[in-house]
Amino acid sequence: MPPDTESQNIATAISEVTERATLLIREEIELAKAEVTEKVTRLLKGIVVGAAAGVFVLTALLFALHGFAWLAWFELFSSNQTYFWGFFVVAGALLLLGALAGFLAARAVRSGAPPTPEMALDEARKIRDTVAASPPVAGEAPSPSTLTVGAPEPPPIGPPPEGGP
Repeated sequence: MPPDTESQNIATAISEVTERATLLIREEIELAKAEVTEKVTRLLKGIVVGAAAGVFVLTALLFALHGFAWLAWFELFSSNQTYFWGFFVVAGALLLLGALAGFLAARAVRSGAPPTPEMALDEARKIRDTVAASPPVAGEAPSPSTLTVGAPEPPPIGPPPEGGP
């Protein structure tokens, strides 16, 4: 093969590798963006539901206080009006709704926190490991991490085996 054609083939191969690597990096960035967006959305939903739980509990507290006020009226002035039971029932229902909303909020926040792109990071690690583990091309110098200096192997740590020197 003439040297001009060989260098042109090498340039074409390098160009293809560069384009594919660029495409792969862009796809990884898009995956990371999508993951972070999904987790932030979960966090926001959890925060909103948690705020609703707080409103339910606060309203239940107001109804309970109102019920206690009517109970005090009933006990102190001995009237036939037992309105206070309705306030206690509403307060109990609001506390149940608040507990349910709090549970859902905690679950949403737990599933969204921390907002790190785990899948994108795993894919990047796999790509790095694949590139690092690929065999060197013929005629190419080995990387410094694959060179061995020829130093002797270090002695084993621990007591010597029985029966040996």
